[in-house]
Order: sequence, then structure tokens, then C-alpha cells
Amino acid sequence: MRTLLIRWETIHRYGEAWISHHRLRYRMFVERQGWSVPHYQGMEYDEFDTPAATYILVVDEQDQALGTARLIPTTRPYMVKSLWPNLVEGSLPHSDAVWEASRFGCDRALSAGGRRRVIGQLIQACQEFGLANGISSYLGVMPSWIFKNVIAAHGCPVRPLGAKLPLQGHDIGAAYIGVSSAILELVRQHTGIPKVLHESPSPVEPIPSALSPRLAEDAPSKPADGLPRSPEPEGLVEAE
Repeated sequence: MRTLLIRWETIHRYGEAWISHHRLRYRMFVERQGWSVPHYQGMEYDEFDTPAATYILVVDEQDQALGTARLIPTTRPYMVKSLWPNLVEGSLPHSDAVWEASRFGCDRALSAGGRRRVIGQLIQACQEFGLANGISSYLGVMPSWIFKNVIAAHGCPVRPLGAKLPLQGHDIGAAYIGVSSAILELVRQHTGIPKVLHESPSPVEPIPSALSPRLAEDAPSKPADGLPRSPEPEGLVEAE
């Protein structure tokens, strides 16, 4: 099994893994848990699958997804703020140091040992990515028993943030999950793996908006005769 770090600008390197992860999410959240979420031809997705998201995937030798986690900075639109703000008492996070962790889970078709290994690799990868990107905590929303029996059991401190929401037979809650080098060491002791990420979790940097040199050479310096000018860029950018 490999653990992959996928961003939108690197999806082309992991096409089969990427599509497979949307199929896995469909099996986990639509078929098994009965969530009413968008899906198409056996693939689940939502409005938070944007270029701001980073994905941690555990895949097999054929690049079929066995486990998944989605990470989104809270400086961008995120699920808790948009859908369940009442799960957090007090102010909602808006910080580069706090990311939301969602769509977390693994393939139930695996053996019990296989599921434990996949979940351990996902948790460890989130810690490795967090340390590389200045993240101090993740904001998670999941059943309370998962926070206790899975996340905390791997050495990650969990701090509940508010009330529980009955959903699909579970008490769903929000909590902060700590990130630090000491926590990562505890997780490594639990998994027995020195490093899990297949791709280096280098700091996320903004994608340059300028044209590539090749495209810049081909771009016209002025509008072609007879064609209207595009609006000024300022009119196309929404204020944050």
C-alpha cells in the first residue's frame, strides 16, 4: 500500500487513484451510510472539492483507493462553517494554522487488520502534512466514537468544540485534533512506520497566475480587430 498526497495541480499524475477515491467515497457515504450528497455514476463529490483541497489517499498496487481524507484550510470555504456552524461553540476558525479534515474513512471490504493499517497511515500522513505546512490543529466532524476509539487511540489529542448532532444513527460532533512533532512520534509508535507519504508534503504555495512562457509568446498583445475587450479583471474578482 502507498499513501499519496494529491493536490489539484498534481491530479494528472494520479488519475486512476483520483477517480477511485471518488468511487470509494460513494461506497462509504452514499451506499453504506445513506448520506444525501451529490453523486454521479457511482462517484461522490461536493462543493468543497475545489483547488483549495488537499487529499490524502491510501491506495493498493493497482492505484485503487483504500482510504481517504480531505484537508481544506479554514481561510477558504469549508464544510463546518457552511453546513454545521452550530457544532462549534464560540468563533469558527479562520486561520492558516487550522485546516478542516473531512471525508475520512476506509474501505469496509478490507480485513480488520487492513482497515487498522489504512486508518493509521491516513492519520500519520495528516500529521506529516500538517507539520510541513504550519498547521497546529485540524477541525474534524465525525461520530464521537471515532474521535475516541480511532483518532485519540493513535495518540492524537482531541478537544470537543460543542454540541452533538444526531445523524444517521450516530452522535456527530466537531473537535480540534492536535498536530505537533510529539504527536507524530506517538502516531509512528502506533503504526510502526517511519514515514508514510509517497510524495513530500512540501508547503502549499499559490499557483502563479501568469501565463507560462510558451503561452505568453502566443498570446496577442492587443485584442484582435472586431472583437470586444474583456472586462477589467477587478470586475471579475469577488471580494473575500
